[in-house]
Amino acid sequence: MMSRNILVTGAAGFLGSHLCDALLAAGNSVIGVDNLSTGKLANLSHLERESRFTFIEQDITKPFDAGKVDFIFNY
Repeated sequence: MMSRNILVTGAAGFLGSHLCDALLAAGNSVIGVDNLSTGKLANLSHLERESRFTFIEQDITKPFDAGKVDFIFNY
């Protein structure tokens, strides 16, 4: 399976954090984005040392550049 670069919005929420785990387990690189209005960093704390995971605290209604991504999952 080819590794993809995947952006997950709402990554610090319950569903988003589990999706990040599954995508990483499948061999992908994941950029997690969340403004932390309802999500919690504690949901992602186990990924702090995961080199294929990057977290961006960002409101997705504001412009930002996450680089090249192959897929976007919006949670």
